[in-house]
Amino acid sequence: MGPLAGVKIVEFAGIGPAPMASMMLADMGATVVRIDRLAPGDAAVTMAEQYEFTKRSRAAIAIDLKNPANVALVLKMIENSDAILEGFRPGVMERLGLGPDVCLARNPRLAYGRVTGWGQEGPLAHAAGHDLNYIALTGALHAIGRAGQKPTPPLNLVGDYGGGALYLVTGLLAAIISARSTGKGQVVDAAMVDGALSLMTPVYAMKAGGRLPGPRGFNQLDSGSYYYEVYECSEPGTYISIASIEAKFHAELLQRLEIDPASMPPQRDPATWPAVKERLTALFRTRTRDQWCQVLEGTDVCFAPVLSMDEAAEHPHNAQRNAFIDVGGMRQPAPAPRFGGTPLAHPTAPGATDARGALAQWGLSEAEIASVAG
Repeated sequence: MGPLAGVKIVEFAGIGPAPMASMMLADMGATVVRIDRLAPGDAAVTMAEQYEFTKRSRAAIAIDLKNPANVALVLKMIENSDAILEGFRPGVMERLGLGPDVCLARNPRLAYGRVTGWGQEGPLAHAAGHDLNYIALTGALHAIGRAGQKPTPPLNLVGDYGGGALYLVTGLLAAIISARSTGKGQVVDAAMVDGALSLMTPVYAMKAGGRLPGPRGFNQLDSGSYYYEVYECSEPGTYISIASIEAKFHAELLQRLEIDPASMPPQRDPATWPAVKERLTALFRTRTRDQWCQVLEGTDVCFAPVLSMDEAAEHPHNAQRNAFIDVGGMRQPAPAPRFGGTPLAHPTAPGATDARGALAQWGLSEAEIASVAG
């Protein structure tokens, strides 16, 4: 099921963007086999398998890739694959005998996906790093935060997942499509610095066009304006979000808050934003979050309550759309995007996919399967 049914992908286990990209491809119907290392990973970044949601919907086998016989078996799998993906530092796959030259020689149509922080070349290519470091180099981290405060780490959404996993998936799909029309595979170099910079394109455009005139926290979208902001309600620790950017939405905001437009300064005058923000801060603290939802939710104010992760699944909109699903007894986000003509299968829990059955799809003999899958 899914638009990628019939696509076969070999994943070399890693952390961060690589498993996220593999989860997305598997959710969309690709048959993915993950090759795990025999030795356990760093205890600081590993957890019980049932909690590693990004490992869902695919089989996993642990293979000693320092054994030449096992490398030969993996190359046989690669011969029958549409794509592979890996997230190691530059040079690791080459030292294992599984670099692009070797793999593309065995399968000229292969899409060879590589995701790293710094990219395959450059002064920092071989340095260790994490999401925060990669987005720091792009201007993205510097731009996120409130006035007078240091930059705020946006979880690891911008580097690992936005700039890494999503660009790796996009690149792999493009390479697979190209290979099907040209017969030629290629390497996809998905660097998180490149992806995060790409995500920043509209923000750099704002800066170039003079629409980002102030430092961090003084601009329209970075908490500088009063009409694109988060406000606390009467119950401490509960918040609502307001994003009334366009004039017609701003007008509706004032109407529903029973504020006389004549008492307001021009919306686009940054000099007046702090005073208006103080006024709205006091107003929003007069009611509970639920009470503000009754007034503003579902209108053209551009409004939503700020929900905790525990609350998100219970919101009527998310509930009606089945935005959360149960996988192996664990509630987690449902696959996205959705497809009208090729609906997606329900994900399977990590470790629940039959490795022997999956390996058979790669043309391995029973003896070869038994040698790695037990």
